[in-house]
Amino acid sequence: MMYGYAWDTTTPLTFAISILPILGIGLLVTLKAAAVGYAIALVLGLVLALLRRSRFRIVSWTVAGFTEFVRDTPLLVQLFFLYYVLPDFGIVLPAFMTGALALGLQYSAYTSEVYRGGIDAIPRGQWEAATALNLSRLRTYRDIVVPQMVPRIVPSLGNYLVSMLKETPVLSVVTVLDMLGLANMIGERTFEYLVPLSMVGLIFLPMTLICSALIYLVERALPKSGIPLR
Repeated sequence: MMYGYAWDTTTPLTFAISILPILGIGLLVTLKAAAVGYAIALVLGLVLALLRRSRFRIVSWTVAGFTEFVRDTPLLVQLFFLYYVLPDFGIVLPAFMTGALALGLQYSAYTSEVYRGGIDAIPRGQWEAATALNLSRLRTYRDIVVPQMVPRIVPSLGNYLVSMLKETPVLSVVTVLDMLGLANMIGERTFEYLVPLSMVGLIFLPMTLICSALIYLVERALPKSGIPLR
């Protein structure tokens, strides 16, 4: 029994039905971790992309090195570092926040490249026109760059959302009780792993398919020529 739920292991079907509520709790944790991690990745990735375009080489080179380091090291190593090493320096974060931060940090390196590619895809003539019109940097991004960039980057950002959703089970190694963590605990207590682990996979499948379908609909809804802001 866990969280007040009793498990009936008489048959695989009754076992699956009895553990469904507790896996539902884990599903909420999984979705919350993915949402928080993705928000961090979107914001931090944009900051990194803008800093990468800095006129100061020391800034752009530092950001480029940081991005490559994060992209080329495993998520699990980064997760362990945040969870086990930071407390040595007096920084102690809850397990859930540590996991979401690790996801966001890892994927910010990828989203920054997506943003950078979208910005670089803007024709040089439009940058020159903005300069000729004496538009501020903020207005140039707001009125010219962003409306054309968004339709280009939505597919890639959407793919990273799906990838992050599938990466959330790794958080169970730092005691975050997501679906996989709860399925393992059920298996440890009942010595039945097939049903709970299979259910986790079966829940992830429609979840990622729905997410992919929603991203496709958003992509289709956006005008290819750019988003009109006025």
